[in-house]
Order: sequence, then C-alpha cells, then structure tokens
Amino acid sequence: MNIFTLEIDPREIKLLEMNARYMKHEEFRRLVDNVRKDGQLSSTPFLCKDDDGRWLCLSGNHRTQAAVEVGLNKIICLATDDHLTKDQKIAIQLSHNSIAGQDDPATLKLLYEEILDVESKKYSGLDDKTLDLLDKFASISISESNLKFQTLQMVFLPDELKEAEAVMERVKEEAKHADTVWLAKHSSYDDWLDTQEAVLSSYGVKNVATAVDLILKLAHKNILQLQEGYESPEKDKAWVPMETVIGRRKIPAGTAKVITKALNKMQGRGEIKSNELWAGLEQLAAAYLSGD
Repeated sequence: MNIFTLEIDPREIKLLEMNARYMKHEEFRRLVDNVRKDGQLSSTPFLCKDDDGRWLCLSGNHRTQAAVEVGLNKIICLATDDHLTKDQKIAIQLSHNSIAGQDDPATLKLLYEEILDVESKKYSGLDDKTLDLLDKFASISISESNLKFQTLQMVFLPDELKEAEAVMERVKEEAKHADTVWLAKHSSYDDWLDTQEAVLSSYGVKNVATAVDLILKLAHKNILQLQEGYESPEKDKAWVPMETVIGRRKIPAGTAKVITKALNKMQGRGEIKSNELWAGLEQLAAAYLSGD
C-alpha cells in the first residue's frame, strides 16, 4: 500500500458515517482542550480516497473533529491514494481501532458483518473473544456512543439558582433508578424553542431561565388538562400525579390533617392497607358519589 503524509484542512476531511470507536462526552472535551493547548494533533489520522474523490478518515475521526472545533487550519495525516474496496476500508478501520481505546460492540458487529472477504476479516484484527462478544448484540443500542448531541448551558439568577440545583439533584437521583430511556424528536426541540421565543416576546424578557419558569407556571396553571391522558378505561391501573386531580401540588395544612385523620381511622379499622392510603380517598369519593 502506498502511504504518504498529507497536510490538509480538517474541514475538508470526510468522516465515517458509522464508526465503532466512540468517545464519551467528557473524554472528547478533554481531547479538544489538549488539541487547543498543543496547537496540533499529537497523533495522525489515517485517510484514503473515497469513491466521491474526497479524503475519508478511516482512523482518527474524533481527533479530526477536535481539530475542526479548535479551529486548526491544517493538520498532518497519513494517507493512501490506493483504490480500496469497501471490505478493505472497514478492515483497516477495525484494525486501527483494535490497537487501543474502546468500541461500541453493537456497531462493531454491524461493521464486521459487512465484510465479505475472508482476508479482510483477518486483517481487521478481531480475535475469538471479541467475536464471541459481538454475537451477544443483535442491533445498535441507544447509547452515548451512537448519539450526536450538543451541550446547552443555562445561566440562572442568584435567587433561582438554589431551586434549579435542587431540581437537577432530584433529576439525577431519579435517573439512577430509571430503566427506560426516552428521547425527544428534533421537531419537539424546535417546538420548545418556538414556545420559549413566544414567552420571551409576550412578557418582554430576555432571560432564558425566566422563560423556562414562565413555561412551567403556564403548565401548572393548566395541569387539570392532563386528566385527558388517563380518561380511557385501559388507563385505570396507571399511576398519575395527584396534582392532576386537584389542580395543586400542595394542599392547606388543615386540609391535610383532616384527610390524614380519616385515613388513619380507616387503616385502624382494617379497611385499607398502610401502603395503600390512596385507596381510602377512593372509598370516600365512591361513598359520596353513591349518595347522589
């Protein structure tokens, strides 16, 4: 293979559409900081000519991205202008990846299975242990390794900061026990920005944190409309927030004392279980309705 050094603008380099090698967000930020501090890449990406004539990065995609973000005008790369088949390109990619670092097994499986040529499979450098691991993955999972994301920084006023920090702590605590991941569509993100802009314009404010606060207040003001989400019979066993029933997150202390006293009495009589106090409220409501 004819290999030579090439000085090129990193913005002109074509990145891999599917890359088994992944880097966590924090690791990538450290890479960017290091490149910014050094003013150059400490190791060279490897390029080849793609079918469209552009230089394709087979190895060093994250380094190339870091160079672009830092604003380097030129980087030194190793390159080959030999014609490479699709199998050869994938094999070289996997071979370079196997030297160091970490790969996303699901993506690695898809790439390896695309190689049809036996010699190219051998060249990839994957051993029996790795291949056995790949057999456990049927498809690409939703993980940081195959998601493109952008960090959003929000600034809060001093009197809002403690409340914002408390919310974030609650979110992180809840996330520890989450067994399901939900991703919002890009169109939903656009809707959020449109709503945010509408709120900012309507109230004549420019602070994003204030806009978020106003949006939350509007949501709580119309919280009872969420009842539509569980009106169908098949949702009877679903768990819903109490505030969607009474329209408020909190109730007066006097009211709470009366409810607590009634529930304790029902529990003492064995009418409800200690871990199902909500059933007492249902019984009281049902008894009231039966008197209509």
